[in-house]
Amino acid sequence: MDVSQRENLPPPPGIINSIKVGFDIVATHITAILLPLLLNLFLWLGPRLRMDALFNSIKTDVISIWKSGGIPAEDIQRAMDLYENMIPRINLFWVFHTIPIGISSLFLPQKILQTPFGNPAVWQVSAASLLGWIFFLTLLGWVGGGLYFRSVAWLTMANMDVQPLRVSRAIAQTILISILWGILSVFIGVPVFLVLAVVLQFNAFIANLLVLFLSLASMWVIVPLFFWPHGVFIKQQNALTSILSSLQMMRFSLPTSSMFVLTVFLLTFGLNFLWSIPPEDSWMTLVGIFGHSFVTTALLAASFVYYRDMNIWLQSVIERLKLNSPKRA
Repeated sequence: MDVSQRENLPPPPGIINSIKVGFDIVATHITAILLPLLLNLFLWLGPRLRMDALFNSIKTDVISIWKSGGIPAEDIQRAMDLYENMIPRINLFWVFHTIPIGISSLFLPQKILQTPFGNPAVWQVSAASLLGWIFFLTLLGWVGGGLYFRSVAWLTMANMDVQPLRVSRAIAQTILISILWGILSVFIGVPVFLVLAVVLQFNAFIANLLVLFLSLASMWVIVPLFFWPHGVFIKQQNALTSILSSLQMMRFSLPTSSMFVLTVFLLTFGLNFLWSIPPEDSWMTLVGIFGHSFVTTALLAASFVYYRDMNIWLQSVIERLKLNSPKRA
């Protein structure tokens, strides 16, 4: 491609403009934040689903097994202290927050201990109901996440002559992507963790260099995974076609797309610290909940805007290059 062709190409979508458009869309359609707002309110003021009673019922048996396995008493005590400090704080309702497609949540699994109304109600799971609760909440999270992504994506496509994605298809593709995403995460994450653990045993400096290299190379994985669901909700593709479309977009726009993803992550996690400043038993937490729900929904809308505009730009560039390329005899 010569210089004249490059000069005639339209500029790619801007990161800041995409984020601005996303915020404008959500500000115009404020009801888009309803699902994350309701989830945050439930996790804050609703009952807690805990498993400390289940842990206490099996604690004696676990200690006996560890002792028979030759584990030192001080290590067992250290592990028990850790578990006794963490287990009573975990709210299993947080499982409703699924990834990569899910409703955003401000609160961590063990974040909230108090509410403005005092101590919240506590529900305990049993050994028989634990897996059932996890399956039910995960499935409910997939359904809610699919509806949430579908509604936000539709707002970004409202001015275009397209039909909204069917609800059944949105939920089905959400479940498929979530399952494939989990399998792929284990397939990639477990070998990387094992390699890092082995290298760390030999040389910490080399392990640090490996972590740095993996951090730089991770964008080749993070970017297509980040935009994987977008092809389903914007182009109405299936899960497999969507990941191929995401890989193709990454191939031509990796520097810009990686900066967009990094910007979204930094804004999300940075502002979460701001939203989490009020104590859990203060009504000022309402401000943080509203701010989190608005910003995360706006950033999700911005990601759909960026994906939509980037694919339109790539298509126009490809068509222009085909027109400008010399015809072969």
